[in-house]
Amino acid sequence: MAGRLRDKVAIVTGAGQGIGEAIARAFAAEGARVVVAERNEATGPAVAGSVGGLFVRTDVTVQADVERVAARTLESFGRIDILVNNAGANVFFRPHEMPREEWRRCLALDLESAWAMAEAVLPAMRARRAGAIINIASTHAFRIIPHTFPYPVAKHGLLGLTRALGIEYAAEGIRVNAIAPGYIETQIARDYWAGFPDPEAERARACALHPPGRIGRPEEVAMTAVFLASDEAPFINAETIVIDGGRSALYHD
Repeated sequence: MAGRLRDKVAIVTGAGQGIGEAIARAFAAEGARVVVAERNEATGPAVAGSVGGLFVRTDVTVQADVERVAARTLESFGRIDILVNNAGANVFFRPHEMPREEWRRCLALDLESAWAMAEAVLPAMRARRAGAIINIASTHAFRIIPHTFPYPVAKHGLLGLTRALGIEYAAEGIRVNAIAPGYIETQIARDYWAGFPDPEAERARACALHPPGRIGRPEEVAMTAVFLASDEAPFINAETIVIDGGRSALYHD
């Protein structure tokens, strides 16, 4: 069913690798014109070039960059149909050991930037009375793992932002939803495993935590993003779709 996003214009933040890259590629394959909003000046242009998209160097924690990517998108394509707030980073500490600047960094990158980007694209979406905003949250948004503070605080807030904006703008034809991935095999995960004496054993341990006996792939998150961004989901709003193979539903003794 290629062409599910034909002629739509999508901004994907943090699209230089991992889940963001997979979403950018899936959107382009479905006919969207993709703006790769990425701060890495090596990976960002590479992804944009490979999908025939536009690269705009963007640090989502910098207001001028946020405003620039929205303006460049409108200048280049005349509209903004989809925003995917994917840029983020794991910030994991025990609360009493966390430097205060890490609290600020986490909240700025994993929560505040999503509102900044939404604020920047909302005028164009409201003018057309149509749009889809997808926030990439995490299972950390409703399951607490010790020693991962303050990341779950930011992701809980991102779900609140999703619901608040979804309700606020529903009557104007704008849908706001979230995707909460669990353990996904990205480069960040592979780098994490590499820090153990036996990386393959650590990978196997992660897979064993999940009912299917494996972890997720970025492309599986991207498939859901395509659905939420398309005209196939017109009545899904202010919701969160969990992609974790059932791990969060698993009973733990």
